[in-house]
Amino acid sequence: MDWGFNNSYSNQSLKVDMDPKSLGAMSAAVIPQIDPADIGLGSIEKGSAVPNTKPRKKTMTSVYLKYFETVMDGKSRRCKFCGQSYSIATATGNLGRHLSNRHPGYDKMGECSTSPAPQPVTIAKKSQLPTKSPAVEVDHLNWLLVKWLLVASLPSSTLAEKWLANTFKFLNPSFELWHVEKFHKVLHEVFRSMQETVRLTLEQVSSKISISLDSWTSYQQINYMSVSCQWIDESWSFQNVLLDVCHIPNPCESSEIYYVLLKVLRLYNLETKILSCTLKGDIDSQKLSTLFCVPCAAYTLNSIVTDGLRSTEHVIIKIREFVMELNSSPEMSEDFVQFTTAYHEGNWQFPLDASARWSGNYQMLDIARKAGKSMETVVRKHEEQLGRRLLLNTAEKNVVNIMHKYFEPFYKTINDMCMSKLLTVGMALFFMDHISETILSCKDSRQTPEWLKKAAEDMYAKTQYYSNQVCNAFIYMTAVLDPRIKVEFIPEYLNLESYMEEARNHFIRNYSAPYFSSVGNSYTAQDTEDRGNASFAEEIARKKRRATMSSTTDEFTQYLSEPPVPMQTDVLDWWKVNSSRYPRLSLMARDFLAVQSTVSLPEHIFCAKGNETDRQRSSIPQHDTQALLCVNSWMQNGIKLKHKSTEIDCERIMELQVASATESSSRRFEKTQVL
Repeated sequence: MDWGFNNSYSNQSLKVDMDPKSLGAMSAAVIPQIDPADIGLGSIEKGSAVPNTKPRKKTMTSVYLKYFETVMDGKSRRCKFCGQSYSIATATGNLGRHLSNRHPGYDKMGECSTSPAPQPVTIAKKSQLPTKSPAVEVDHLNWLLVKWLLVASLPSSTLAEKWLANTFKFLNPSFELWHVEKFHKVLHEVFRSMQETVRLTLEQVSSKISISLDSWTSYQQINYMSVSCQWIDESWSFQNVLLDVCHIPNPCESSEIYYVLLKVLRLYNLETKILSCTLKGDIDSQKLSTLFCVPCAAYTLNSIVTDGLRSTEHVIIKIREFVMELNSSPEMSEDFVQFTTAYHEGNWQFPLDASARWSGNYQMLDIARKAGKSMETVVRKHEEQLGRRLLLNTAEKNVVNIMHKYFEPFYKTINDMCMSKLLTVGMALFFMDHISETILSCKDSRQTPEWLKKAAEDMYAKTQYYSNQVCNAFIYMTAVLDPRIKVEFIPEYLNLESYMEEARNHFIRNYSAPYFSSVGNSYTAQDTEDRGNASFAEEIARKKRRATMSSTTDEFTQYLSEPPVPMQTDVLDWWKVNSSRYPRLSLMARDFLAVQSTVSLPEHIFCAKGNETDRQRSSIPQHDTQALLCVNSWMQNGIKLKHKSTEIDCERIMELQVASATESSSRRFEKTQVL
């Protein structure tokens, strides 16, 4: 294998003269005597810690035994220098030879009574083979670095930093990092190998697949688009896989997006499997005539909220500055906690969310509304540091109260969207309809201030634009197949008789014949298997069962006639249990419930967690963006790291190295026992 994955060991390693256990036990005595230049070299010059005083003459027994201690079991003695054990009956002559051979200079250390721990002096003898630290196979460590780059989404140029190489040289002088060009080459070979695994996986998908398109601009001002696909497998588990990260050439209009998307679909042979496309903006409907386009609900709602907060932006900025001061000062944060406790203004966990996303913006309003007294007290106490600029005046406090009350339904709605296990199109419509009603109520109320009424008008215009985009039969079909929504909770603008009829026709036209074809094949296989045992009467009975099934009551009508299930119901679990009741309709549900209502997880759009994602994908240079982001996503989805035809098991590499280190340490200990 050309990437050098083998079991050879490096020729050099760090030298150590003493067993690690004895070194650990005597570190306090040895380390002060070691010259810094000798660290890691394995020896100390003779006489480096030898006092000039002459030792007093003692009997042989008293001199030798002074450097040994009796073990608690009373059956052996242990050398105070190296921990070597001898039987209690060992002749003192043998103890003396041990001291002379292993610890020359022991007799120059002075009285034992004046030094509780004798200071050893070690010399590397020619007859002593230097012990070796566990050798690390070079390519193994380089592969661990590749895994690090992928998990952290760091560019390959990170490994060009000389101090990183110097760190590994310090641990093992023989270690050589791959050149940066090799890391770059290997990274892209891994991308191509794993991409083929993804392609083969998608070939096995039997249901329709939906795609979602997300876009961003990097620090190099390069426009990117990620293409992800989603489907529900036969066990009713939701699957989501990143297909590619593509550069979109300027001017980044619908035609450029379409051709890049078409290239990706052809690469994975998905042109005929795609049911829908979820995206932020608009794509020429003529170019995507075979796909149903779904606007991103979370992106739209985030834009609506941003419009609503624009008129109070200056107040939120002032509160955010105060919160950032709290987060950076333990003294201020402690004062804030004490004051909120004293004033009964709630419990607050630090660090507080000061992000510019919806989660942070709402918390700014929440702090000023619920802990306004504590906030003002902290500012006044630290006025010399903060000044009076962070104090909210009466008008600003009034704005905070109005906006907090207005946005509370938004907060609860968005929180539910972020907590949803699978935010179906039906649930997204349910939430967006509630938001639309909230805005309309504010816009039409006589008690609403003019500045907020103007903001509500802009917000309502965006909710209407979203409603117009989703007002079609495809969205209707996707929504009613959520058993929590059905017809009862579909917005009025979508609940049209024509859409109901079109949904029924689509079900009969596309999901009746394929199902019975597969059922017929299964019966044929069973007939073949039981040919010797089944009677002719049984064959007639089976044919009649098939005829009965083909004329059964319309599943679509039966499904809609039942009331919606509770909102906390797991949609996929419900269909998994009820697929036997609705064998044909469940096939349609598998296809349509995979349609995404957002281009990414709602929490990545609304919450501070999305900041990390944005930082990673926006800061990677162009030559590494595709490989790093795709491979990282594939590994998170359980696809094994792979180079060409070989799986790279980094966890196993770590296990082998730990085992090698343990074995090497054991061999050193055994050798010490022999000596």
